[in-house]
Amino acid sequence: MNDIFNEAFLMNLKNQVMLFIPKLAMAIATLIVGLWVISLIVKGFAKVMAKRNVDPTIVPFLRTVLSITLKVALVISVINMVGIKATSFVAILGAAGLAIGLSLQGTLQNFAGGVVLLLLRPFKVGDVIDAKGYLGIVKEIQIFYTIVNTFDKKVVYIPNGTLANSDMTNLSQEEDRRNEWTFGIAYGDDVDKAKALLQKFIDEDERILKDPEPFIALHSLGDSSVNIVVRAWSKAADLWPVHFDMNEKVYKEFAKEGLNIPFPQMDVHVHNQK
Repeated sequence: MNDIFNEAFLMNLKNQVMLFIPKLAMAIATLIVGLWVISLIVKGFAKVMAKRNVDPTIVPFLRTVLSITLKVALVISVINMVGIKATSFVAILGAAGLAIGLSLQGTLQNFAGGVVLLLLRPFKVGDVIDAKGYLGIVKEIQIFYTIVNTFDKKVVYIPNGTLANSDMTNLSQEEDRRNEWTFGIAYGDDVDKAKALLQKFIDEDERILKDPEPFIALHSLGDSSVNIVVRAWSKAADLWPVHFDMNEKVYKEFAKEGLNIPFPQMDVHVHNQK
């Protein structure tokens, strides 16, 4: 009796395996082909967005969302082909999603932060930002992270959740930027001559804007210097070249004109005790 039962069980198992193998093979083939098709769809989507001049800031985010959505749909279809009911799988997936969501709250916060960044648009790809101690150019806004290339060639991944809920400075949002210098001359030097020389440097530099009008004034009387403040506007792209060139001109030309740039000095007196 047991032999008959075992034989029937093995025969049934064999039949089930024979029925399952074609389904499994078909499911694997569908998965492979589906992933390839999804890759083509995502690449095509990116190309269409580029041709339609869609803001490159949102393209990586949308591309990632499309890819994940299609892959989830593909997995559900493959699971259904194997014989597992989609409703059961979705229920299991929902329960697992809840558990995963509770354990990955930070990741979900980053996703929500990415949505906020794309909706409010505090910056876009190509902008120079100063955030979380990093100064650089926004390369890409991904689904969880914003990629920033610093000026010393570091690639920084800043979590979107942190970026959306903290202070951030956009250095590219305004077309014009203001430079400010403070130059010190020695007590007894001609202040008017120094101011006239600074005005000459400004007038000679075509990158410095006439409107708003540059500002030069005696700023303060320091411990060892008379300090003159200079404020001048230029295009954002010219900010640092103008800044460095002005420093160099002042250093070279002030000395030629008899204007001394003081520096801290200390007198040391040595008393010999007999």
